[in-house]
Amino acid sequence: MAVAFSAALAGCLGSSDGDPLDLTILHLNDHHSRLDAETTTLRLKNAAGAREAVTVDLGGFARVAGAIEALRSGQPNVLTLHAGDAITGDLYYTLTEGRADATLMNTVCFDALTLGNHEFDNGDAGAAKFIDELAKGSCRTAVLSANLKPRSGSPLAGKVRASTVVQRGGQPIGIVGLTVAAKTLQSSRPDAGTTFEDEATAAQREIDALRAQGVNKIVLLTHLGYQADQQLAARLSGVDVIVGGDSHTLLGPSSFADVGLTPSGPYPTQARNKDGEPVCIVQAWQYAYAVGELRVRFDGRGVVTECAGQPHVLVSDNVRRSSGALSDADRAAMVADLRAQPGLRVQAPSPKAEQALAPLAAEKAAFGQTKVGAATEELCLRRVPGTKRDVTRSALGDVCNKSERVNAHGGDIQQLVAQAFLEQGQRFGGADIALQNAGGVRVDIAPGDITVGRVYTLLPFKNTLVRLRMSGAQVKAALEDGLTSVLAGNTGAYPYAAGLRFEVDLNQPAGQRVSNLQWRNPSGSWVPLDSNATYRVIANDFMAGGGDGYATLKAIAGANREDTFLDYADAFLQYVKGRGNVARLPLELYSTQRFIDTP
Repeated sequence: MAVAFSAALAGCLGSSDGDPLDLTILHLNDHHSRLDAETTTLRLKNAAGAREAVTVDLGGFARVAGAIEALRSGQPNVLTLHAGDAITGDLYYTLTEGRADATLMNTVCFDALTLGNHEFDNGDAGAAKFIDELAKGSCRTAVLSANLKPRSGSPLAGKVRASTVVQRGGQPIGIVGLTVAAKTLQSSRPDAGTTFEDEATAAQREIDALRAQGVNKIVLLTHLGYQADQQLAARLSGVDVIVGGDSHTLLGPSSFADVGLTPSGPYPTQARNKDGEPVCIVQAWQYAYAVGELRVRFDGRGVVTECAGQPHVLVSDNVRRSSGALSDADRAAMVADLRAQPGLRVQAPSPKAEQALAPLAAEKAAFGQTKVGAATEELCLRRVPGTKRDVTRSALGDVCNKSERVNAHGGDIQQLVAQAFLEQGQRFGGADIALQNAGGVRVDIAPGDITVGRVYTLLPFKNTLVRLRMSGAQVKAALEDGLTSVLAGNTGAYPYAAGLRFEVDLNQPAGQRVSNLQWRNPSGSWVPLDSNATYRVIANDFMAGGGDGYATLKAIAGANREDTFLDYADAFLQYVKGRGNVARLPLELYSTQRFIDTP
């Protein structure tokens, strides 16, 4: 999509004081250590012209590198930028603490990276370690954050700049980095004494300093979020382009909806700065799924006169059905439709990046055999308590299926997973209650060693943890949502909770099936859940998005919803590692204290 600004405006704001410049910005954000290709479902036209849901390969950092290499080829004035949250979220980070991400990023050679909040999940030292790994390559990527104020003696000292200036077409371009302030302090773990200044104040100071040096083209490289970027543009003088991250926002054409994607706005999004001058805002989705390509035209005074471009959602042409083979005619029609879609890019992986990834992938596979702890007793899987449903869900056989404990209170392992999520939420930003749907936990844990691979078999989905601010009444309504789904036949919706306990009677009418709700307050006492009080609830993003019928969770919006982007399997992994040996929780901590499914 192109955004052209009027000739009258350009004439008013700009002149031929210098030479015009055409600049291409290729950008990435929030890849979160997700280096491997994944799969997705797209709706593509078959030979009969009807759209059909099929599976294709999606993203992967080798495709990112291939796309950037191809898009950069032959263009004279190109910037490559990363808007933060490069690390945490996959076993690659758990294993290498940023080495894998830095290795793959150095196959691209980004001109600049801004620090995101998750760069601080392991303190200043964790961020510094990743930066050091990035510096081992020959790329010399500038690491930026204008509002970061490291503590005295921080290992980040001297490693992070407020801005950098690069030359393109013989002209200087200033790039200013920003890190989301409140979220990093509240939901990540920077060192005590490391602070983050107000984003607009820091940005304006750095923009003014660059302009005083004669730099009249300013790109903000932000990790603030799409809505915050739009608000920030209006508060600043001198900003021309904002390349953002943090909100994992897909921007692009409305035609994305035809294939099953949902853009949140146009690419680029047009705004105005404090001086009334044009600002072009972009973001490139998440998880190495897409590369953004923004083309900007500046006049002689450095004012934007036009910007255009698109995201490139990176896919293969290996189209297949989930069951049943495609005919040659259907396959040909679907591949043709795929290639015709604006914003979708059939992209081969970069051989150089694949070569760099291969030994890391082998390390990751071997890491799956690593012991992280042990179970001292069987941790039974059960979706729904009682004896009428799911009594054969356990691979451990009669020891679980005939257990009075499991029949009365439900799955031991689901309960333990909920507890792990609560404790991870408390470490990163705070939490009072955690919720987990029964079907999101997939296997029993037998007594004996627990390996990394077993954890990721237990929790195999690409889920993250979301923090919701909810009233007690909304918490109760969410539990009722889950039970409605159970009674409709979806046993995987049964709610497990940590920091919350209740009684269930499936014979009661909707709205009255959950009773005697209590939450465990900070002093460890069980007290009645207050319908009018606000609680911080951690749930996986599937539930928080309305999956399994959790409509109440889906309706929580705005400032009351925060995706922490913490990997849900890694949350349980850290729980096991922190204890060494794990066992069933005391019965007082089980969320279902009493269960009735027969009159």
